[in-house]
Amino acid sequence: MTQSKNLINIFGPTASGKTKLSIELAKSLISKGLKAEVINFDSLLFYKELNIGTAKPTQHEMEGVRHHFVGTQSISSPINSSHFVSISKPIIAQLITEGTLPILVGGSGFYLRALLKGMYSSDEPREKTNKLENIKFAEILDKNDKANNEELINFLKKNDPESLENIHQNDFYRLSRAVEYFTINNKKLSLQKKELDAKNPYNFEENLSLNVSPLNLYTFPEKNAHLEIILNRTKDMIKNGLIEEVKDLLAQGFDKTLKPLNSIGYKETINFIFSKSENKDELIEKINISTRQLAKSQKTFFKKVTPKTMIDPLEDINKNIEKIFTLL
Repeated sequence: MTQSKNLINIFGPTASGKTKLSIELAKSLISKGLKAEVINFDSLLFYKELNIGTAKPTQHEMEGVRHHFVGTQSISSPINSSHFVSISKPIIAQLITEGTLPILVGGSGFYLRALLKGMYSSDEPREKTNKLENIKFAEILDKNDKANNEELINFLKKNDPESLENIHQNDFYRLSRAVEYFTINNKKLSLQKKELDAKNPYNFEENLSLNVSPLNLYTFPEKNAHLEIILNRTKDMIKNGLIEEVKDLLAQGFDKTLKPLNSIGYKETINFIFSKSENKDELIEKINISTRQLAKSQKTFFKKVTPKTMIDPLEDINKNIEKIFTLL
């Protein structure tokens, strides 16, 4: 087969079949005598200690396909979008140079956008921020109760109500990011996003950061079927030992406030453990609701991405791969 693309992006909401599609596609390409490797940009799959709650592919599933950035980082040293871009760009460039097709796969849209479009001011690492401004942000966090995020919400009501309108009150990290951005820049994050929108940061074909010709594939299952998949996956995580995985991490001395442990599935399980609750059905419901909210926000992000080809992950996998081959 003749390729007109030298990069594949597979993206979509959580639990939409991205991992399976990427692995089967890579295996099919390899079986045809081509070279392909998978590059993960799902931020939680970076961490070697997080397995059950991230639906990380097993070694058996990945067998025969080289993967990058799956289980390569410790939760004690969280990775941000800036770090991801700095370490992934040279790998992608090298793969393309040697004739290997990189298949990028994940649901962390900001990481993919940073890689393809370049870094934006709000993505810069905290090391570059002013010390006094960091103190101000730290004081706000100290007063904030994560149970209701009242301090963060009140700050945004006063300083950036436009950002607050688009963030769920339980979304600690997006709330804190908006607050942090204002304390650092004395500027609304919502205003900065409007400025980015004017530059069309969601056009992934016009690459500013990488000189590539990408094929953008969006895995988008039917809504009701997707909700059922999310619920069943949540049940499986509890059944397969998510509570035990979290207890083991805490027993190893990992701080429950670490950013990766405040991700969906882990934060609810930590609260479950510390509350000494025995109601697993309630835990499942909380994780399920949070996951559905995440999927909704991911859909909102990826809906803006252009150009893209819709892939129904509930279709036969071989039909989807043949469809992708024709696009290549």
